[in-house]
Amino acid sequence: MEKKSVLKNYGFLGVMLLSMLLGCVLGWLLPEAAAAIKPLGTVFINMMFCVVVPLVFASIAGAVAGMKSMRRAGRIMGVTVAVFVVTGLIAAVIMFALMKVVPPVPVPWQEIPSEEMGEYASVSELIVNFFTVGDFAGLLSRKAMLPLIVFSVLFGFAVNMAGGRETAVGKWLESLTEVMLKFVKIVTYYAPVAFFAIFADLVATYGPQIAGAYGRALAVYYPLCLVYLFTAFPLFARFGGGRRGVGVMLRHITKPAVVSLGTCSSVAAIPTNLEAAEQTGVSRDVSEMVIPLGATMHMDGSCFSCVLKVAFVWGVFGQEMSWGKLVPVVLVAVLSSVGMSGVPGGGYIGEYIICSIFFPTQMELAFPILVAIGNLVDPPATMINASGDYVASFVVSRFVDGKNWLEKVLAKG
Repeated sequence: MEKKSVLKNYGFLGVMLLSMLLGCVLGWLLPEAAAAIKPLGTVFINMMFCVVVPLVFASIAGAVAGMKSMRRAGRIMGVTVAVFVVTGLIAAVIMFALMKVVPPVPVPWQEIPSEEMGEYASVSELIVNFFTVGDFAGLLSRKAMLPLIVFSVLFGFAVNMAGGRETAVGKWLESLTEVMLKFVKIVTYYAPVAFFAIFADLVATYGPQIAGAYGRALAVYYPLCLVYLFTAFPLFARFGGGRRGVGVMLRHITKPAVVSLGTCSSVAAIPTNLEAAEQTGVSRDVSEMVIPLGATMHMDGSCFSCVLKVAFVWGVFGQEMSWGKLVPVVLVAVLSSVGMSGVPGGGYIGEYIICSIFFPTQMELAFPILVAIGNLVDPPATMINASGDYVASFVVSRFVDGKNWLEKVLAKG
């Protein structure tokens, strides 16, 4: 029985990992063939995005609508946002300090005087666009995940005030969530084929660029993600779940990490994160608030990459990365990471934000450099982003359900 359980839990993950490895081999040996099968991966990602909008709306709105205590709903939301901001700031500061020690471009590609770099652009208009869209139709776009989440939270509060989960709308939201999760399960059976095609194309397209300055940047970024995964995450789990939190976290984090690594999308990993949180024993109202919201706002890996991108282009232009630039770089890292909204590759939104703020007069050269770096670091960045949402649910649970919440769950067995 135990052997069957292990096979059930890890067999499919093994198949996915094998498909990724075989895809990398194909992309390296036969790049033309890898390019030809790219649509097989695109089909999977598109199907996931067809599911994501109704799933995010139903899960968040349903969670808020079903909360018996409005005070609890507000507390979960407040703690969640605070946890995301704090961990994002920590990640950005860590990368900034690392870039001071190991600059990604020690020799400038071209010298540009500081006065020709342009002034930092205002972020006030960008903030408005992060939280709102022009009309309802805009909420259905994959680039509007944060406005969708804001709308879903407010919609959930409205349903709660009108009677909550027992109303027709409340029951509909709960049923829609269950249906969309079943739909995702069906699509997931196609994942190994998609992962094979995605990784084959990734290696075929960007393999030659993993050299020189780009290789130096990746040599810093990839190890940092692994160190963060095996140091910061256990610390967060220990703080949130107590002495047994680390072990529980490590048993359930593999699947969200692998799915996010393969799809390069935090949004696509929402279903597996919800499943991991449920198996852990995280309260449903906590997980259904933290994880969908985290797919848009909790972007530690993207904070890493944002600081790396800024440091890289400053190095290209021969600009010094002084400590006086710490505050604007860290703030933009958090804001631009939110702007990526869980889209594979970020939809280049984050790169545009960085250019518009730090390199407004050099955008023609800076933008393609940022896009190249973004594509090269996207898999590990997304893995940190998405799996970090699951870990964040531990910390939120501590503040919402008490520091012994995990002990109580494990005691019930």
